[in-house]
Amino acid sequence: MENQEMFIKDLWGKALVEIELNLSKPNFNTWFKNTSIIDFKDGVISIGVANEFMREWFLSKYHKLILKTLRDINDNVRGIEYVVSKSHDPLKIKNVPVKEKEINETPSLPLSIENLERESGLNPKYTFHSFVVGPFNELAYVAAQSILKAPGEIYNPFFVYGGTGLGKTHLIQALGNSIKTNYPYKKIFYTSLEQFSNEYVAAVNSNKIATFKEKYKKYDVFIMDDIQFIKGKEKTQEELFHIFNYLYDFNKQIIFSSDKHPNFIVGLEDRLKSRFGAGMIIDISSPDYESRLALLKTKTNESHSFISEEVLSFIAENITGSIRELEGILNTVIAGSNLKGRILYTHEVKDLIKHNIKSKKIHSPREIIKIIANFYNIKEEDLCGKSRRKDVVVPRQISMYFLREFFDVSYPLIGEKLGGKDHTTVMHSVEKIKKDLIENRELQREIEELKELCV
Repeated sequence: MENQEMFIKDLWGKALVEIELNLSKPNFNTWFKNTSIIDFKDGVISIGVANEFMREWFLSKYHKLILKTLRDINDNVRGIEYVVSKSHDPLKIKNVPVKEKEINETPSLPLSIENLERESGLNPKYTFHSFVVGPFNELAYVAAQSILKAPGEIYNPFFVYGGTGLGKTHLIQALGNSIKTNYPYKKIFYTSLEQFSNEYVAAVNSNKIATFKEKYKKYDVFIMDDIQFIKGKEKTQEELFHIFNYLYDFNKQIIFSSDKHPNFIVGLEDRLKSRFGAGMIIDISSPDYESRLALLKTKTNESHSFISEEVLSFIAENITGSIRELEGILNTVIAGSNLKGRILYTHEVKDLIKHNIKSKKIHSPREIIKIIANFYNIKEEDLCGKSRRKDVVVPRQISMYFLREFFDVSYPLIGEKLGGKDHTTVMHSVEKIKKDLIENRELQREIEELKELCV
């Protein structure tokens, strides 16, 4: 038995060395760092995973890689199975009690002042117990759980970005609250870029800048929300840069959120972009139908209300915007049901939320180009010109892709609208975006957001 355990431990150790060479460091650390083989019988390897989500992820994303790697090491390997086993949960922290009061709590949107803890700035109602995980936010969630295991040692800094109302604040606040629960000795502080900037200006005006610096240097976990509003705040940005360096040098966990990838934040200095890139930058996209339905069911249960499956499905199918919008619609439906004193029928709900259901948009090529230029914060004339700057070329290629794929505009006309390009150049650009979409998660997210605006 002992020899068997040593054998499979050695086998998996060799496999991990090979697997790590094929993955980025963040992906390897998130999914493989704490995995293990729990059995090897009749040629079948059993790998323990923490939950059904991780099992599905391994099957869909890494199964071929794992199987090939193990077969290259040992010819007797015929197959692999992934077994859900809590004892193999890589995110589990032993001997750390979870407060019962956190269970079944519902976050309030937006943050209300009375709910904020004065010392940490956190809202205790934001927890992972009420955080709905789906394909749109799964990687961000798992990365956050990995950070929870060892704050400051993995994914530092942690940068989450995505559209408004997709749960970024909930995620980073829940992470802050969980760290506070599991590591009560750590000093944690949550703020927004705007609050940080106002505090910095007040410190300068009152000659208390030294006190301001010392305050932020004492934190073990520093969380900043909405950093996209950095434009025009050069002095604030410089102070943030120095505080970042100090915390990072002492392995303090740093967490940011934004509505854009740092490379697209207007006014953000290159030195900060570079430091963000040293950690984990990850997006939260718009939820798909299944995730929207799961979220609606969760929120319905939390509110102790009853809404029919048919109504929930109708809302999930027709309200395709943010999580915040979904919650608002759900509250409207619950209120309507309470007023009538009975469960609402689907046709009643349809009438109740008819102004929230988006009709299909019809845009001219010029309007599409304008929307995409605004999305990437570049001038429309640059997008339609001959600039070869990377921050213009990629949005121009995306414009060509959109006009062709979603509006069936001819290649020559697209070329005419976007800088007088030859139709072969347009064809090449469209194919390039199609190819990049296969693996580029950031591009996938951007295309989905643009579809919400254009299609």
